[in-house]
Amino acid sequence: MASDDEAPEDQRPTTVDASPAAAVRPSVPRADERSIPVEFTAPKPSHQPKHAAPEPTVDIVESGPPRHRRRERLERLRARPGTRFLLPGVLIAAVLTAAGVAGAVVVPAASKPRADATPSGPAPDGTNGLPPETGVPATGEAPQPDDPSASPTFSPPAGTRQRPADVYGAWAAPRSVRLDIPVVALQAYGYAEAVAARSTPKCHLTWTTLAGIGKIESDHGRTNGSVLQDDGRSIPPIVGPPLDGQNNRQAIPDTDQGAMDNDRTWDRAVGPMQFLPTTWKQYGLDADADGVADINDIDDAALTSAAYLCSNDRDLSTVAGWNAAIHAYNVPEEYRAAVFNATNDYGRRDRQG
Repeated sequence: MASDDEAPEDQRPTTVDASPAAAVRPSVPRADERSIPVEFTAPKPSHQPKHAAPEPTVDIVESGPPRHRRRERLERLRARPGTRFLLPGVLIAAVLTAAGVAGAVVVPAASKPRADATPSGPAPDGTNGLPPETGVPATGEAPQPDDPSASPTFSPPAGTRQRPADVYGAWAAPRSVRLDIPVVALQAYGYAEAVAARSTPKCHLTWTTLAGIGKIESDHGRTNGSVLQDDGRSIPPIVGPPLDGQNNRQAIPDTDQGAMDNDRTWDRAVGPMQFLPTTWKQYGLDADADGVADINDIDDAALTSAAYLCSNDRDLSTVAGWNAAIHAYNVPEEYRAAVFNATNDYGRRDRQG
């Protein structure tokens, strides 16, 4: 592969600025390099993060004067004229007030959902009634192909440039303006959801989760001046910082001789969905039927992300499954929260129209 100095200026890789969210990504064991069909069977990664934390206990501490002093005050109050009929009402009011205060302290802690709880149903605002740290993000409307008879594994006729994801053009076009996501990226996310629904129906992956990851990883292939082309490729290619152990990044020596990331010393995350070379070698898929699984192509990268997220029999409609999928993609909790917020925002805005 040519070096950066030899390549035309508009073809040189764009390097993503280092940040804690995009810096730490677990490598995946290398697999054989045989071709993987578009209708994928998801492999099983070894990473199994643990998230649930025990609920804090609530201690109610009694305050006020000692009990014998309260009894003395009560006796003096009862001895005063006009208080015999007032005192029972005051006591009832005091009991009701105390009960209300105790309820306000204890009920939220007792009713707060566990981190591994599954929402019983969506709230009117689409948030499942749970805060971001425990809920499943809102989903958008399911992708609808322009031709209802189109198959999720449609392939264009030989010699044409049509992408299989083009069948979602009418579905993606209005959302592109409303959500500020390139049409070609939305088509890729919608197509990946459709393929995942057919290949791994128990995964329940939605295009909004892929869009949330795409937003955080590369702004849908547009980070640092890159432009997402009509064929799905980002120009210049997007390459992350070296995984050299600096600035809280993992230290991962080069595994691809610089073939994907142009770095023969360290590995780097590459493409609009920021895959490591080792992960791409195991999961990389050809979604646009051009005969190449291209890490820099949003079609191939989105479908590969779907295969990776759905691996290990995850169910992304549950809190535990969704969190595990995002943590497998990138470890830090700050990353999971950022993807959650982006995913939830897309889902709510899409349903609100």
